Amino acid sequence: MVDVYLVSGFLGSGKTTLLLRFLHQVKESGRKPAVLMNEFGEMNIDGDKIATEEGDVPIREILNGCICCTGSENTEAQIQTLLAENDDIDVLFIETTGAAHPVEALDAVYSPLFANELRVKGIVTVLDLKRWQEKMSMSPQMRALFIEQVRHAHYIVANKSDLLTDGEVAEAMMSIQMMKEGTPILQTTNAEVNIRDVERALVGEADKIEGDFHEAHHLPLASKVIELERPIHRERFEQWLRTLPDTVYRMKGYVPLGTSKPYSFQYAYGMTQWLPELVTMPARLVVIGEGIASLELPESVYETDG
Repeated sequence: MVDVYLVSGFLGSGKTTLLLRFLHQVKESGRKPAVLMNEFGEMNIDGDKIATEEGDVPIREILNGCICCTGSENTEAQIQTLLAENDDIDVLFIETTGAAHPVEALDAVYSPLFANELRVKGIVTVLDLKRWQEKMSMSPQMRALFIEQVRHAHYIVANKSDLLTDGEVAEAMMSIQMMKEGTPILQTTNAEVNIRDVERALVGEADKIEGDFHEAHHLPLASKVIELERPIHRERFEQWLRTLPDTVYRMKGYVPLGTSKPYSFQYAYGMTQWLPELVTMPARLVVIGEGIASLELPESVYETDG
C-alpha cells in the first residue's frame, strides 16, 4: 500500500519548504515519493519549484480551486493517474492550499476506488507561530479556519519560531499543547523536520488499524471501509442514515440496489445523493467521522431474498 500524508497549514506557513525536505529524505531512504498539489489559481508556482528541485518526482496538480470544493472526482482522477502511471510509488504527499479545511481535504482523498491501495497516515499541519500569536487580528472566518487546521492535525510543525522571543514561543507552545493534548508538536525554523521522526510519531496513532478501519487515540478523525456483498434496500438504508450521530461526517461509495451496476452514493450533513453508474464499480462504502469503530450496517438495510 502507498502511505499518504496530507500536508496542511495556513497561507505562507512553510508547507512547500517542508514538502521539499520530505521528498529529498524519502528518496534518500530508497523509496519513491509522489506529490498531489493544490493551488487556487491557474498557475502553481510551488509545483514548478518542486519540479525544478526534485524533477524525478511524479507530480499532479489541482488548480483553480480548493481540493475540498472542486469536486472529489477531480481528486480521484488525479490520484488514479498517479497510481496508474507510477506503480512503484511508496509515499504520496498531498499539499493543500492554505485556505483548505483539513477535514474536507482529507475527505476528498478517501475514495472507494482505491481504498485498499492507500494507507492514510495522517495530517501534518505546518503552523506559523507568529501568525498564531497574532490570530486575534485575523477576520473571524479566517481565524476559525486557522484554528480548525490546528485542531484536526495529527502532527504539528510549529514553524518560524525564530520570529518570536523565547517568552512568546513558550506562550504559543503552551496554548497549542492545551488545545492538542497528546498530539506530537515539533518547534522549528525553516520547516526543519525529519520525515522519519514524523513516521515514528504517527505509528500507534494515525496508523492504528483494527479490522477494516483506521482509528487512533487522541485523533479527531477515523475512516472505515464497509464492503457490500448484497443488494441494499434503499428506503431502509436511508432510514438508518437518519439515525446516525452528527459525528459521522461523510460517507461515499458504490451501493448495489439490485441493478446490474451499483449506484454512486454520497452522504454529508444529513443529505444524500444517488447517481446511476455506467460501469461496474466496487460495492463498498467509505465512512469518515469520529468514534466510528463500532459502526456497522444493520442486517435490516439489505434486501431480503425473494
